[in-house]
Amino acid sequence: MTVKVRFAPSPTGMLHIGNVRAALITWLFARKEGGDFLLRIDDTDVERSKLEYENAIEESLTWLGLDWDQKANQKDRMEIYTAQIEKLKDDSRLYPCYETPEELSLKRKSQLSRGKPPTYDRAALDLTPEQIAAYEAEGRTPHWRFKLNDAPIEWNDLIRGEVKFNGSDLSDPVVLRADGTPLYHLCSVIDDIEFGITHVIRGEDHVSNTATHVQMFEALGASAPIFAHNSLLSDKEGGKLSKRLGSLSIIDLRDDEGLEPMAIISLLARLGTSEPIEPFQSIAPIIESFDFAKFSRGTPKFDQEELMRLNAKILHDMPFSDAAPRLAGLELSDLDESFWLTVRANLEKFEDIKDWWHVANGPVQPVIENPDFIAEALALLPNTPWDKNTWSTWTTAVKEQTGRKGKALFMPLRQALTGMDHGPELADLLLLIGPDKVKERLDHKKAA
Repeated sequence: MTVKVRFAPSPTGMLHIGNVRAALITWLFARKEGGDFLLRIDDTDVERSKLEYENAIEESLTWLGLDWDQKANQKDRMEIYTAQIEKLKDDSRLYPCYETPEELSLKRKSQLSRGKPPTYDRAALDLTPEQIAAYEAEGRTPHWRFKLNDAPIEWNDLIRGEVKFNGSDLSDPVVLRADGTPLYHLCSVIDDIEFGITHVIRGEDHVSNTATHVQMFEALGASAPIFAHNSLLSDKEGGKLSKRLGSLSIIDLRDDEGLEPMAIISLLARLGTSEPIEPFQSIAPIIESFDFAKFSRGTPKFDQEELMRLNAKILHDMPFSDAAPRLAGLELSDLDESFWLTVRANLEKFEDIKDWWHVANGPVQPVIENPDFIAEALALLPNTPWDKNTWSTWTTAVKEQTGRKGKALFMPLRQALTGMDHGPELADLLLLIGPDKVKERLDHKKAA
């Protein structure tokens, strides 16, 4: 069997951490199995669907490296849905309902107050022709529900194991709005059949929906695909993911937070699995190790600080060959391999490279608390040309002259040279700054 999966976002907002995890898991499975990945845009909600969001979804997936083999828009498939909907009406699996939203709300409240589950009571099935005529004379148009059979619904979930429902315990889902537009449930099932989807991977909040979908597949004469329902993310304390974190869009993480795509991939691919979370430079080993058997039913915790730590580690190990095209785009001089290897261990975000370029090239405001010591150090600077041993030669001479050692020796020199109390190894940074700027910064009279 050739694996074919789909990711089906609605273009009613930006792609965020929660739903991109579903996309990633689906994509990894497809690539591990050598299958096809369908990007299906669920845009039947004409009022809320926006082209700008659809474009942003594609941009986000592309930036993350999640390509697709095929794309489809549900808005272009209405004729297909209509034909299948009419078939289900003819088979009496869809039936019209005339309750208003307010009436349905009152029914639900009444059921809950009596300790009963808020399932639809199928009152519409008992309407007489006269009652229907009266409703229509009022101007009511019906919404349509799918009639579930009173039968066991079972499947072997790739993550949850054996899942069992009974049709009589579920509420007949609304599949057609009063304005005639189809809802997610039926359109999704029709598409899964039409596109030959073999596996459906989505969040555990869809488990009860899946139960109704199984019967929809059967009603349309098809077998249901294989399902996998992954746990939803929580915050780092185990509570519900707050709106602030849960709605973090991929575009915001890229543009505002300056994150690397592989930081997001590295974290989301391993959350909720038995494998350790670690920084990856490439997605290839993540694909190779992917296995649904490694997923837990426990609630994975999303920690933005962990995402930031992964981002820094990825930059610290990033080879110059990967960084070079982006460095060239910054249009700053001398961002060569030597510079990259010197400063990368001090980057939290790629854009931080600009700060270290300014430290190397200036202007820098030296911090000089002991002018006499700095003057002695200036007088002991080795002659040019400088090499990788210059820092050691210089500090040895300063130590012998002044008696200083350890932090008392190195920190004043760092502060005078960079204006900072942390940064790359000074043995390497000294060469990036160069003799002329080093002398200028140590000469506190000129600096002042």
